[in-house]
Amino acid sequence: MASLLAIGLAFVAIAVAGAVAERANLSVIPLYVVAGVLVGPNVLGGVGAVAVGGGTVPVPAVPVDDTVTVLAELGIVLLLFFLGLEFSIDRLLAGWRRMTAAGSVDLVVNFPLGVLVGLALGWSVVEALLLGGVVYISSSAIITKSLLDLGWIANDESEPILGVLVFEDLVIAVYLALVTPIVTGGGDPTAVAVDLSVAVAVLVVLAVAAYFGERWAERTLRADTGETFVLRTLALAVPIAGAALALGVSEAVAAFFVGVAVASTSHVERAERLLAPVRDVFAAVFFLWVGLRTDPAVLLDPVVVTALAAIVLLTGPSKVLTGFYGGRIYGLPDRRSLRVGLGMTTRGEFSLVVAALAATGTGTVMTEIVPAVAVGYVLVMSTVGTLAMQYSDRFEALLPSAST
Repeated sequence: MASLLAIGLAFVAIAVAGAVAERANLSVIPLYVVAGVLVGPNVLGGVGAVAVGGGTVPVPAVPVDDTVTVLAELGIVLLLFFLGLEFSIDRLLAGWRRMTAAGSVDLVVNFPLGVLVGLALGWSVVEALLLGGVVYISSSAIITKSLLDLGWIANDESEPILGVLVFEDLVIAVYLALVTPIVTGGGDPTAVAVDLSVAVAVLVVLAVAAYFGERWAERTLRADTGETFVLRTLALAVPIAGAALALGVSEAVAAFFVGVAVASTSHVERAERLLAPVRDVFAAVFFLWVGLRTDPAVLLDPVVVTALAAIVLLTGPSKVLTGFYGGRIYGLPDRRSLRVGLGMTTRGEFSLVVAALAATGTGTVMTEIVPAVAVGYVLVMSTVGTLAMQYSDRFEALLPSAST
């Protein structure tokens, strides 16, 4: 269990990273990740102790334990809750056709690329499927944070970005239900069918509850003070997300639907105003947690280097292209569509979920190589993706079209 000193060190690292990002005019997200690498068990933790006077003093490091992991999960929940606040269920249903079309293009192009790279490296079908999952899904948490920070959330390009993210989140819930029994050794078709049925049922219940729960959410969140309002909102979002996770469904998807339910009430502006600081604190812990899980040494393995180089070079441009096409499906001009493509390149939390699943399997590739590739991939793509969004105007200038 992380000590109070370790948690304090985590917040020092977050504060320093934020100050550096502000001074250098960079996106803070990749710096949070790098800070996590530096103060985590693989770098600072490897120092052990330093000589002071006639003895030694242990060097504290931030552990990757249950305490930090739960705090990071709260960051995911709050980020996706805020994502849901930007959607009403009517808007979601109204855009279902375009969301499905853009999301399907994203799926049929990007998922097979990861699978093909795995097969080309001589991996088994299951190992290749895991790599496909790692490279397919963009980071809802990091992209949502970037949309909010850059002010894109109110722009036209936010709709296709958020639509594809929702589609991906729904697909990954089904994907995890399918591959988990296979990876963990329980590849019984009946068990797979049961897990898949549970995941689909939970998603349907969440969608229906979001659609019909407007009045209940309106009454539940009615509070005289800001403190009571914040507590009631957390008491609504966190238990529902936790229950979904316990049933094998993404807590991010559950939090999104809670946000969708609240989006139909009169409490939206109050939620955004009062909960934004809470979201930012826990989101920072999440990004730090990504770095804590990253061991720089594993990235030097030749197999990891080869796989990482292949998927970065292939799936970075492919995400830009499929995102661009998704923007065109939504009727956006070239410059806005390019922003959609740049926005979709970031990978993050779900890639690490797949990595953690792979670590529970058997064989060196599944338990060591796939997780190592995943954490390296997340570090690279979280940095590249957020910088691409931040400096999108420079990429837009390369387009021959003058449309905006």
